[in-house]
Amino acid sequence: MKLGILVGYSGKVVNIDIESIRRAESIGYDSVWTAEAYGSDAVTPAAWILAQTENIKVGTAIMQMPGRSPACTAMTAMTLNQLSNGRFILGIGASGPQVVEGWHGVAYGRPITRVKEYVSIMKKIMAREEPVTHQGFHYSLPYAGDDGTGLGKSLKSILQADTSIPIYTASITPKGLEGSAEVADGVFPIWMNPERYDVLGGSIQKGLDKAGKTLMDYDIAPFVTCVMDDNIDACRMMAKGSMALYIGGMGARTKNFYNDYAKALGFEDAAIKIQDLYLSGKKDEAMAAVPDELVDACHLVGPKEHIVERLKAWKQAGIDGHVSSMLIGAGQPEALELIASELL
Repeated sequence: MKLGILVGYSGKVVNIDIESIRRAESIGYDSVWTAEAYGSDAVTPAAWILAQTENIKVGTAIMQMPGRSPACTAMTAMTLNQLSNGRFILGIGASGPQVVEGWHGVAYGRPITRVKEYVSIMKKIMAREEPVTHQGFHYSLPYAGDDGTGLGKSLKSILQADTSIPIYTASITPKGLEGSAEVADGVFPIWMNPERYDVLGGSIQKGLDKAGKTLMDYDIAPFVTCVMDDNIDACRMMAKGSMALYIGGMGARTKNFYNDYAKALGFEDAAIKIQDLYLSGKKDEAMAAVPDELVDACHLVGPKEHIVERLKAWKQAGIDGHVSSMLIGAGQPEALELIASELL
């Protein structure tokens, strides 16, 4: 089992606790992950962290694909990887229609197709075997649209690249998981119950089989919130806010992948109720409707003894190969240290 820490994206002011990251690095954490929504970007903080650390890997979870061309993302990854002596991990995702069309101003399109095309183009760029060409639904290299000049030329990267830069994608849908396992090196399934690998496993195996890979070739890296305190109800509420947002407020009523995921985890009635409340503007009630059992299954919350007991399931999932990395969201140094002491 490898451990990582989640930095996430910033609010009104960029705030990164570099001392906490260095402390995690010193006790054996393998990676740290930045993010972006529609404010701070994921790449600039990643570069800043890489410049101030020595051994820990730094990844993006995620860079939004519709906000950058595949070539731009490949250039960024290759550059950061060289400057950091191979410590950069590239995490990408489709984001959601609200951000893609409302912020980046491009069509959401076909997210699974976009992932496959994006990864294919980046791998061609990094391989430097020949000038890059691609004709697909989302991307054409050289550009072949009617509004082009016709002067585009197939090019080969000037920069020598490390073709082993890991590429992770974010997904929780069956087809998305299958596509990720087929073309990528790892996946962020947002939260995960380590005792319900069956919810993800069938789709992941289909993708691995298509690519001739095994589970040993693929990193399953869920996000795990950790809040340690004797007041377990207060700790649970720290996780329920984001879970209510995703289950209740992401996407449309008829198309919310996170809502579908909660149902697949065994919480169908709760998922329907959370969405009804959230979309009615009753966000506090939606938070309260997130079942304690769902929080406890996917996160580490409550007294130290409770967390230690729950870590046994995560440890077993690591042994079984169902979880390769736990990416921890925790603001408490003592919580990070406890997890490291139990799992490393």
